[in-house]
Amino acid sequence: MVVILYLLGISLTMGSLGLALFLWSLRSGQYDDLDGAAERVLFEDE
Repeated sequence: MVVILYLLGISLTMGSLGLALFLWSLRSGQYDDLDGAAERVLFEDE
């Protein structure tokens, strides 16, 4: 029974960390230019 409590704590901690990192990436502008990378592949830099 104690193992379940440890696993529950670990999973909640990891879930909270993942959510915090996702919210940080939203606030820092990681998803602002979604089309730029797709178009950059098609055109060569000279």
